[in-house]
Amino acid sequence: QVQLVESGGGLVQAGGSLRLSCAASGSAFTFKTMGWFRQAPGKQRELVARISSGGSTNYADSVKGRFTISRDNAKNTMYLQMNSLKPEDTAVYYCNSLPYSYVWGQGTQVTVSS
Repeated sequence: QVQLVESGGGLVQAGGSLRLSCAASGSAFTFKTMGWFRQAPGKQRELVARISSGGSTNYADSVKGRFTISRDNAKNTMYLQMNSLKPEDTAVYYCNSLPYSYVWGQGTQVTVSS
């Protein structure tokens, strides 16, 4: 079964950094545009960053200049380097393709303390 596994979350102080990983099973990962999403308590899931199969990237205004999305197609893995973290970045972070083609994973919790 094709699935996604997110990891790398944790508790960090404001200004700190974390690196999230998204491991995908299946052979189609290489050809898919992938995205990182987040969902804070009481809020809708939002797209944070996306990366095309060729490596073109786009970011939400709220994370531009602080987050960097990347991928390693040989490892079927996508990353999100998060720097200068803020308390408002606190959320469960998920990955998926765009449009969605994977079953949503469990996500990884990121908590930023002030």
